[in-house]
Amino acid sequence: MALRIVVADATHMQYTQSVCDLIRITSQQKGSGIVNRSLEYIAEKIKSGKSVIALDNDRAVGFSYIETWSHGMFVANSGLVVDLDYRYSGLARRIKKNIFMLSRKLYPKAKIFSITTGLAVMKINSDLGFVPVTFSELTRDIEFWKGCEGCKNFDILQRNDYKICLCTGLMFDPEKPRRPKMNRILIIPQKLPWRFIFERPIIFVKHLLRRQRLLRKRNALRKQIEQNNNNLTP
Repeated sequence: MALRIVVADATHMQYTQSVCDLIRITSQQKGSGIVNRSLEYIAEKIKSGKSVIALDNDRAVGFSYIETWSHGMFVANSGLVVDLDYRYSGLARRIKKNIFMLSRKLYPKAKIFSITTGLAVMKINSDLGFVPVTFSELTRDIEFWKGCEGCKNFDILQRNDYKICLCTGLMFDPEKPRRPKMNRILIIPQKLPWRFIFERPIIFVKHLLRRQRLLRKRNALRKQIEQNNNNLTP
């Protein structure tokens, strides 16, 4: 499996139909919150360099794109889809990180937001530094909310005057960065003095086992961070 994630450009136009099919299939799944998009819309995102695509050899297996609002003051990471055969492999997380990095590169001063019903996407966003926000804190650009018209839950959004829906809003504010959870290193307790092994043997053993367990967890977390960084496209 030669799986790679790249910034899409004009050389990837051959995958437009495959990406549209992925989006269509995902949009039909209950609770996905994904809006179906036209062939022309996806083609424009690919040609303009505002999307990332996951390829397994010559097969498109994942995709996500950037939308801009309010003259570039707000950026949305949208349309995160993964082929059914590649679910639960960590591919969605890698795509999300790549589209986030691309958004930061193209629009360094913009607020990046996402609305989703997916718990997995919420977790990924949280790890990247996103925080939950109300819909009133998102862009008020009417064109953005028009993009929700293809969603199954659009009537809920309308009934609540575009203030509440099944989706959760999350935002990354470059002026108020929050340290991503994945970069937090566990605090390891100090060693107890050796006299405790004679005075309080049970406490000493429990403390030692807890320290060793946290050390293993921290080392595993560091390896995961290094692996994730290596998997990201520069």
